[in-house]
Order: sequence, then C-alpha cells, then structure tokens
Amino acid sequence: MTGVTGAQLSRGRWAFAFALVTSLFFTWGFAYGLLDVLNSHFQTVFGISKLQSTLLQLAYFGAYFVFSPVAGIFMNRYGYKKGIHLGLSLYSIGAIFFWPSAKFAKYGGFVGSTFVIGCGLSCLEVAANSYISVLGTQKYAAARLNFSQGFQGVATFAGPMIASKWFFQGKNATTLDTVQWVYLAVAGLGVVLNILFYFCDLPDITEDALAQEMHAAGINADHEPFRKQYHCIFGCGAQVGVAALAVNYLVEQNVGFDKSFASQMFSYCQITFAVGRFVGVVLLNFLDPALLLSFYGVACSAFALGVSYGPGSAGVGCLFALFFFESICYPVIFTLGTKNLGRHTKRGSGLVVMGVGGGAWWPPMQGAIADHNTAHSYVIPFIGYVIMTFYGVGIVMAQARKGGFRLRTFDEIEEKAAEIAPEGSVVSENVSSDLDKKRDEEFVESVA
Repeated sequence: MTGVTGAQLSRGRWAFAFALVTSLFFTWGFAYGLLDVLNSHFQTVFGISKLQSTLLQLAYFGAYFVFSPVAGIFMNRYGYKKGIHLGLSLYSIGAIFFWPSAKFAKYGGFVGSTFVIGCGLSCLEVAANSYISVLGTQKYAAARLNFSQGFQGVATFAGPMIASKWFFQGKNATTLDTVQWVYLAVAGLGVVLNILFYFCDLPDITEDALAQEMHAAGINADHEPFRKQYHCIFGCGAQVGVAALAVNYLVEQNVGFDKSFASQMFSYCQITFAVGRFVGVVLLNFLDPALLLSFYGVACSAFALGVSYGPGSAGVGCLFALFFFESICYPVIFTLGTKNLGRHTKRGSGLVVMGVGGGAWWPPMQGAIADHNTAHSYVIPFIGYVIMTFYGVGIVMAQARKGGFRLRTFDEIEEKAAEIAPEGSVVSENVSSDLDKKRDEEFVESVA
C-alpha cells in the first residue's frame, strides 16, 4: 500500500490535516462531558442508585473494550479516512436513539444508545489519536496529541455547563425532555462532520511508509511480533477516570452546592483539565514524556487520596488539582504505547484505545463504594494512578538502559539515523531531509 509519513507532507497539507482531525476531539469531548452529568440526572429521574447509574459508563467504556480492536483491524485494511466515516456514523446513530429512549423513559434504551456512541467514539479515537501521533516528528508526538486533545477538554466542560442550565433546573430536573433535544443536536453535528470528511482530501499515512522511515534509521522494532511490543501491551492497562461521580461528590462535601451548581462546578473542573492539557503542550516540547508522566502519576495518586479523605473545601480543591494533573496522562500513554510500532501501528493504536475500556470496570466499583460514601470511593481511581505511575517509571528505566537517562524530549529515529550515517554525509533522503524540513515547520513548536 502506498502512502506518506507526516514528515513528507507540505506545510499546507499538514496544517489542513491536523486541523480537520483535531475537530474530532471536540466531538467526543462534548459527548463525554454530557455522559458524566447524566449519572446524577438519571438517579433523580429513574430513582436508581449510584451503582446502577454507572451502567452508562459500563456501556460507554465497555464499547471501547469491545470495538477498539475491531476499529484497528478495519483501519489497517481500509485506512484512516474510512475509519473516521465509520466512527462518525455510529456516533450519530447512537445519539439519534437517545430520542426514543427519552420519549418512552427507558433507562435500558439510554444504556444501549450509549454503547453505540461508545463504539463510534472508540473508532474515532483509534483514527484520530494514531493519525495525530504520526503526523510529524516523533519528538513532538506527545505535545501534538496533547494540543489536539486540549480541544476535547474545551468541549468536555461545555457538556456540564449545558446540563447545569437545561437538565437540573425547573421541571427539567425531573424530566427527560431536554435530553432528547440535546442529543439530536449531537447527532446532527456528527452528520455534518461526516459530510465534511467525505469531501476533504485527507493524506493517507500508511504503516508501510512509517516502517520504511524507521528501517532507514536502523530501527527494526516492528520485526518482532506484535505480542512482543511490550511498551504497547502494558500501556493499554493504564487508563482511569474520576469524573463519573464528581457531581455527587461535590454535593456531598457539605460546602453548600446543590446539583445545579455542582454541575457548573464540574464544568470548571473540566476547564481545569483543558488548561492542564495546554500547559502540558508547553512542557512536552522540552521534557521527556515518560518522565513527565511519572511525575504527574505521583501527583494524581496523592490528590486522589486527598479527594478521598480531605474534608469540605480541601477535598474539592484536591479534586480540581486531580483534574489538572490527569490532563496529559492519556495522550502521553498513547504516544508512548504506539511509538516505533511501524507495521503494527494501527493494531497497537486499537489496543491502547481498548485500554480506555478500563473505564467500564472502575466506575461500577466506585459506585458500589459511593452508595455508602462517595468520597472514599476515590480510592479506586487511586489504584489506577499507581498502575499508571509504574508504567511511566518503567518506560523511563527502559529508555535509560538503551541510551541513558533523558530529561529532554528526543526523536529516536533522528538520533539513530545520525548514528549510522557516515561522517559528513547526508543522513538519508527519506529521514534526514524530511525531518529537517518538518522540524522547521513543526506547528507545536510555535505554540510553545
């Protein structure tokens, strides 16, 4: 299959592809922001427990676990663009079925519709995360993905803000009328994006081209079977979320928040999350991603315990800090897990996104504890952050064994190409010239 690498694109084609794919992050950020607020709303409307309300998260993240590998295989055969069309189609279909679920007040319908939305978004995540990661030099992959996912954070706080005005006030606090209209609008957004992608010229970045770039630099990691790509295998287990019961937590901290204001405060948590991602873009232009992930993992672990046991406003402050430090973790895990996979890139992307399916199991465990004490339920995310920290530290140690301890971010392909090139010669037509050109044009560097 013919294709190009991100470094071989002209500046105009690169910027167009980057902007278009980044728009997808806004799409699923908005859907995810609404999802966590629906937990609290459905507890009131359907009279269900916190544990039962987390069936939404089970369906949403369970879809990631089930469908992400399928999406990876699909894109390996048909390419990123058709994968995006599949994801947007499933996303719109799931959102449309929120209307009959709300019309007939069927909680099971909402759960099923959420599963379909999750299948669509898992497909979009495999496509968009992978595409942005390989759309340029390896050195800035984590910064690039954090920048794109920052717009997911911007959209995520819009969901709770809308919910605070439309789901929890007046008669809407006990009905589903506004839910159906909001999700019909979400479906419409998916249809519009699908049409735009149909008419756009999205450059085809293939695994063959990526593998050729690696091999030219003397990196042959993808010659090993996929089961031996350990940095990818272990990366899929390091996903965790804290948002599902945030509204309940804010209400129960005895600081004077009702559900409407707690939903608004939750949107401020999501703003903090978005700000954290953009701060991360700057840091990742200079610092090694694995090292920064290790530091952020320690901070997340500490603040998760603070949320669990901090009284009143102190616990709320720890929750905001937790959202800030959680911000860069998933994009960094994704870029570390899919680094130098070559011919395994799309399959590996599907596996790492499948790890988001961990969100299907953590919220129900949290919900079981939260039915007795919501604050103490945050011990469950704490366990996930400890696992994530071990992953980051493990990558740092593996890098140190191969090339010494790294404080600054680096491009392994570029360094290896320089090592094998004869002194005074041009490194490689496929590697050096393209990377030098791309380094001068790299969008993320200008952000920093």
